Amino acid sequence: MLNFSANVSSLIAHQNFANANANNIANVNTNKFIPTQTNLTNEAGSVKASFQKADDNGSLLSQTDLSKEIPDQIIIENGHAVQSTAIKTKDEMLGSLLDILS
Repeated sequence: MLNFSANVSSLIAHQNFANANANNIANVNTNKFIPTQTNLTNEAGSVKASFQKADDNGSLLSQTDLSKEIPDQIIIENGHAVQSTAIKTKDEMLGSLLDILS
């Protein structure tokens, strides 16, 4: 049987990554803001997002680094696209199988 759970867990992890990334970018002009770092890991066949605050460098300005956050958006977009395509393909395969059986 087709297993959708790994694809769904990856979509959820990438969405959580997108939320943290959007929060960091939204606070680029907030004084003393310390951004959240996101790491994606593969655990037991599913993708998980883990979060931690970046190291505080003591700056009075926002510590958000747009040269990191903007490329992260590309990673997030590609992650969504790959998993959505995989789910769509599995769905089409399942539909074809059901058509053959009926």
